[in-house]
Amino acid sequence: MSDANRDYVILAGGCFWGMEQLFQKFEGVIDTDVGYTGGKLINPTYKDVKTGETDHAEAIKITFDTDRTNLKNILHFFFKVHDPTTVNRQGNDVGTQYRSAIFVRNNEQRITSEEVIKEVEELERFKGSVQTNLEDEREFYLAEDFHQDYLLKNPMGYTCHFVRK
Repeated sequence: MSDANRDYVILAGGCFWGMEQLFQKFEGVIDTDVGYTGGKLINPTYKDVKTGETDHAEAIKITFDTDRTNLKNILHFFFKVHDPTTVNRQGNDVGTQYRSAIFVRNNEQRITSEEVIKEVEELERFKGSVQTNLEDEREFYLAEDFHQDYLLKNPMGYTCHFVRK
């Protein structure tokens, strides 16, 4: 596959372990990396981010094959695997590092993200309104090796993510 058939998006929707596990199984996803983005600290660590004081979110960088899927499909799945109506919270995880956000890198991603959010709102799948932030893409710092593929290595590990109808 050529680089022309690859694209990526960075999403935050709570703890990155569960998000990564579900996206690894999504048709067309080539690779996933978990990390930190959206904050003010250079080269943050989990120890820094978990304080909630760095403004970073636990996020997942999803690389996908554009011949097999597209950003719209990725985003619709994103809204099925987390609750976008809670502010800075997913399940038991509370803090700005667990916010719902799409880190857009260009106008095309912003427009597609806005369209999908509108579609999700119109579906009325959730009791509340979508609180997902659209933030400009910033430096994505890979999380420690321990966090990469965490639930594959630790199948009994914690996750608050699941596929909603």
